[in-house]
Amino acid sequence: MQFSHSDAMWQAFPELRAAALHADGIHADADVEAVIADFNAIAEARLTQAQEGEFPEIRAWRRGFSRMGLKPTQYRCASEALLRRFRQEHALPRLHPLIDLCNAISLAFAIPIAVFDTEKIAGDLEVRRAKGDETYLTFGGDVEHPEPNEVIFADGKERAHARRWTNRQSGLSAVQATTRSVLIVAEALHASAGDDIARLIETVADALVRHWPATPKMAMLSLASPRFEFRGFEAHDA
Repeated sequence: MQFSHSDAMWQAFPELRAAALHADGIHADADVEAVIADFNAIAEARLTQAQEGEFPEIRAWRRGFSRMGLKPTQYRCASEALLRRFRQEHALPRLHPLIDLCNAISLAFAIPIAVFDTEKIAGDLEVRRAKGDETYLTFGGDVEHPEPNEVIFADGKERAHARRWTNRQSGLSAVQATTRSVLIVAEALHASAGDDIARLIETVADALVRHWPATPKMAMLSLASPRFEFRGFEAHDA
């Protein structure tokens, strides 16, 4: 399997910095509460200094959403949505140990992290502009069609696994109790994104090794090296 951004995405967003990680051996029994508390404390400390909308990481995504023709206070990148909820409630709901961990790391870095069950992805996964005939499964079970030219994560069966780039993932490839193999993607647009994304993906890999019998494979992505090859599983029909 392969994950990539289209050439057009790199050309339109040359400031993009991204990393991808694949790991097997995932299960729902890991105890990650202690490490989550550490990352939450980092986010809490930063939020005492400024609200999330003032963070350079979030401001860069807001500019990116504006360039995509989206109102950035209506459609927020995933890390901004998490930070906003965390600031208001001082906690996030628990969903699955891996998702909870990645959400906490996303809070600490203010960078969106997507986690996909690779068994639900058909063929390769590419971040690209939508044609408009792709299908997207909501968490409520409804089927939507992305708008033409919308940025999506599209697989080989023309299914969108995320809409509006880093705004909203699909219920189709969401991590479940039965998930065993995952693709994790982090993306950023701010000035120090290269260094921050590298630290973030190393942080994720270290946490995976500590809490799961996983041997992560990861890569930094760029226009010069835009593709991440990994061994996945055949997608189940949905």
